Amino acid sequence: MGKGKIVLLPLLFAVLPLGAQQLEKVPFGDFESWTVRHIRESAVIGGQLRTLYVLGPEQTIEGNAVYDYSNTPWSSSNAYAKVSGVTKTSLSVEPDDGPDGRCAKLSTVLASCKVAGLVDIQVLATGSLYWGRMYEPISSVKTPYANMDWGIPFTRRPAAVVLDYKAFLPATGKLLQGTSFSKKEFAGEDPCQVMLILQRRWEDGQGNIHAERVATAFLRIGRSTAGWIKAARIPLWYGDARQMPGYKSYMGLITGENSLYATNSRGRRVPILEEGWAAPDTPCTHAIMQISSGSCGGFTGAVGNTLWIDNLMLEYGR
Repeated sequence: MGKGKIVLLPLLFAVLPLGAQQLEKVPFGDFESWTVRHIRESAVIGGQLRTLYVLGPEQTIEGNAVYDYSNTPWSSSNAYAKVSGVTKTSLSVEPDDGPDGRCAKLSTVLASCKVAGLVDIQVLATGSLYWGRMYEPISSVKTPYANMDWGIPFTRRPAAVVLDYKAFLPATGKLLQGTSFSKKEFAGEDPCQVMLILQRRWEDGQGNIHAERVATAFLRIGRSTAGWIKAARIPLWYGDARQMPGYKSYMGLITGENSLYATNSRGRRVPILEEGWAAPDTPCTHAIMQISSGSCGGFTGAVGNTLWIDNLMLEYGR
């Protein structure tokens, strides 16, 4: 992928035999190790020292520095932004106490601040962890997915995603859209979501990135759980997911205004043009993992949604 390439760490912490299959922990999938970042916001909005977290090597970084994602496949919705000269942060993903150590807590929040005590800015952020990188500092909220490089190089064929999770959804039936200077409320639901898609990607002579969908795994969580759900298994469907029992429209190809972005060989961020379904035996080149406290897209969701996750693994050999 050239400039901005994601370095894929060995996708193997430990192999856990389980019958005819084996479970492999993904890097940092036990959620015990986090990088702590201390970033100073602009004086015009109060000049507070804020803390952001990255799921990666355990260290502390002082100062308004761009994060180096070469040591982790993970990025998140935690935002270090500098728009019109104003530095602002948003925290929606952080470590929390789990049943057996640390876990990840993902929250849908409405981040607000007043510029010079007068202009009220409100931005809704859905807590999200994903494989890829965030381009910092964010300079615009017009096309949120264009601030991210989605996916990592990946050529293996897992059978399922396995993880522990706990969810709290207020279930008010109300959604909020917050984009800087505007805020709208309307009816709707916002399930939490776990997604893994495998793609075969290639680049044409004009620098466009094309993709076929090789495999699809989705879990949507539409209500609060009574506690932790242990070892939840989300199967990967290879080939045309539309032919599988249980297929839903949200599992389809990611196209149009919902397109995700990646960096091409010329260093430009361009949409990933997901154009069709690959044959089940097609080798993949990239994987996109996303775990989120909502599923309504950029700057829209149910405030208060919270998803805790732990012990994230991939299953092979079933």
